[in-house]
Amino acid sequence: MSKLEYEQDITSIVMSDNDNVATLLKDLEAGQTLLYVINGQKEVLTAKQSIPFGHKISIKPIQRLATVIKYGEVIGAATTDIEPGEHVHVHNIEGIRGRGDKAEGDRKL
Repeated sequence: MSKLEYEQDITSIVMSDNDNVATLLKDLEAGQTLLYVINGQKEVLTAKQSIPFGHKISIKPIQRLATVIKYGEVIGAATTDIEPGEHVHVHNIEGIRGRGDKAEGDRKL
């Protein structure tokens, strides 16, 4: 498979092997599959909800209060358990960067 064909297959971006979410490169309907690469391996996942282009989808289980990691950086904390294939957005994560009221060990989501 050529590099161009390989890149055309990819439907989401995972920038770091530590990421627990992928960023969609197209709209996905519930039940559709997406393809991403992590740890040098292609992975396939089915969307549990419809998710718009540019939004995040969980690629690993994320427990309530656990950090959400995108592009290798913490972008927030889960306000509920999030299963692989679920939409990750403002309805189930809360920003914690730069918030003194959400210091490590003091999260009350």
